[in-house]
Amino acid sequence: MEPRDSQAIYLQIADLMCENILSGAWKPGERIPSIRETAEARQVNPNTVMRTYAYLEERGIIRNQRGVGFFLSDDAYGVTWNLKKESFQRRDLPRMFRIMDLLRIDFEELRRIYQTRNPPPAATKENQP
Repeated sequence: MEPRDSQAIYLQIADLMCENILSGAWKPGERIPSIRETAEARQVNPNTVMRTYAYLEERGIIRNQRGVGFFLSDDAYGVTWNLKKESFQRRDLPRMFRIMDLLRIDFEELRRIYQTRNPPPAATKENQP
């Protein structure tokens, strides 16, 4: 795991996990990697991953089934979608608008840039909010 900006590593891991949920790689009700597996994969301390899992559990994205492991909640997609949208509107959009103003990029130019990007795979109907 590479530290980036000023965002805590446990939140960076949570972001990666949320991307797995929103992309459809992880399905509601599915078991997710254990704390130890995630710590090894991300090369971080297991305590950092425990903090990530506690953060996601507090928000209703995952649940702990004692003795079995962690699982995505049945509404993991919807909860994650709402959480990420709120974060995007609060944190990322103001920064983007500030940069657009500095570079004098208007919404038409932004639309053209958006339309020429490589679009992500289409989300399935079952995991739409």
